[in-house]
Amino acid sequence: TRNGKQFDGKSFWTRKHIDWINTVSFSEPLLQDTLKEYMIEYNHLCDRVETLDKQIEEISLKEEYVEKVQQLQCLIGIKTHTALSLIVETSDFNRFKKGNMYSAYLGLIPGDDSSGGHENKLGITKAGNNHLRKLLVEAAQGYTRGRVGFKSKDLKSRQEKCSSEVVAYADRANERLRRKYYRMILRGKRYNVAKTAIARELACFVWGIMTDHIDLCS
Repeated sequence: TRNGKQFDGKSFWTRKHIDWINTVSFSEPLLQDTLKEYMIEYNHLCDRVETLDKQIEEISLKEEYVEKVQQLQCLIGIKTHTALSLIVETSDFNRFKKGNMYSAYLGLIPGDDSSGGHENKLGITKAGNNHLRKLLVEAAQGYTRGRVGFKSKDLKSRQEKCSSEVVAYADRANERLRRKYYRMILRGKRYNVAKTAIARELACFVWGIMTDHIDLCS
């Protein structure tokens, strides 16, 4: 808008937005050259991301990872990158006796300030692995939309690679978390608070799958 050009779509950096940028032209050569350089860099970064995604996909197919990655992908919001990151960076899930201990390790549990017989709940501790915490909070966004019990074609395809026991467990988790999110929003909880609560419980279900505790997290 600074130079009289304004995109009338709703979302930026979509295919429609990029197509619009490619039609933009400026009478001043300096502005046109600047735009061209920006788009060259944008396309370079897109190519780089695509290359890295392919490398991650190749690593996920290694014998020591493939089954675990497929199992975690039965959960809404978790695909190859997130699944592989959780597996590699956590390493041994069995060092956590319960799922909520894994959530605590990721800094997803609320802190508290207790003094003089009073207990004040604080925000999440943000202790532990910052990268995995962010990935799970991002994955939790998948539960903030859609009908409870609904499965996308992509999710069904991912679940076809896993045992019926793992799929049933993931289905219970997916329905429970989506229902919990909607309940929290109806009770007036803020979006970010509800989303973080879903991420906290999602971590428990991840722990359950990775430790063969195929039951609801407590």
